[in-house]
Amino acid sequence: MTAELILDARNATGESPVWSTAEQALYWVDIPARRLHRWNLADGHSQSWEADEMLACIARSSDGNWIGGMQSGLFALTPHTNGRLETRLLSSVPHALPDMRFNDGRCDRQGRFWAGTMHLDMAAGHAVGALYRYSAGQSEPLNAQISGLTVPNGLAFSPDGKVMYLSDSHPDVQKIWAFDYDTDTATPHNRRVFVDMNEHPGRPDGAAVDADGCYWICGNDAGFIHRFTPEGTLDRSLAVPVKKPAMCAFGGPHLDTLFVTSIRPAGDISDQPLAGGVFALQPGVKGLPEPEFNT
Repeated sequence: MTAELILDARNATGESPVWSTAEQALYWVDIPARRLHRWNLADGHSQSWEADEMLACIARSSDGNWIGGMQSGLFALTPHTNGRLETRLLSSVPHALPDMRFNDGRCDRQGRFWAGTMHLDMAAGHAVGALYRYSAGQSEPLNAQISGLTVPNGLAFSPDGKVMYLSDSHPDVQKIWAFDYDTDTATPHNRRVFVDMNEHPGRPDGAAVDADGCYWICGNDAGFIHRFTPEGTLDRSLAVPVKKPAMCAFGGPHLDTLFVTSIRPAGDISDQPLAGGVFALQPGVKGLPEPEFNT
């Protein structure tokens, strides 16, 4: 199966792809560039908006705007025609150390926003990240639901919303966990190892769940997107022409296209000139509409 380059975006860290069914367009972020990007399926046109802080993860809001995890907290986001991204603080976050930011995040099936934090110096291995939950009108600051994370990633929910998945991408961890998820109280419990990615190519990065309940995870550093069954068995691995796929999302008119964002590392990339691009694959399965943040 061949991955199609849909945009040579050259993102430093392309993350958090979200398909808009209403617009038939793909949105994603470039974290260090502080940009929100949009690519239109009909004509291939792309545009972007600049934020005031690093923007790491996004979800569409039911009011037609966006919610995003940045450096100092969670923000309501409104793109403007002048290329600026208006930001309004929803809730601050009590970081454990300076120089931290949000990383991976998305909504559960009930429209509550979940996102994790990490230290900017990933190589230092500070296990000071945490996973937070935010609901509309919630008082600030945020309270950690899960602590002791280094690089939280791979957040996803099963089709019925009763299983939550979470990974840690740091080379010293490389685990994906599954939790039973109480959809009424938004409480994850019964944490267990779903997949030990030390046994598979690549570190676990961003993820998506398909309509069959299978979990797709980007194998960062290895150039693969892996599909695992709900039992944690490797079902297939799809190759992309870059080493660092970052996150995947289902989209397209029939939700049967798997979009993949990627990272363009510093230094010599002559062996992967398309690094930082956005790709599309046809995996033969369908995804699910991405839940909106319930405002």
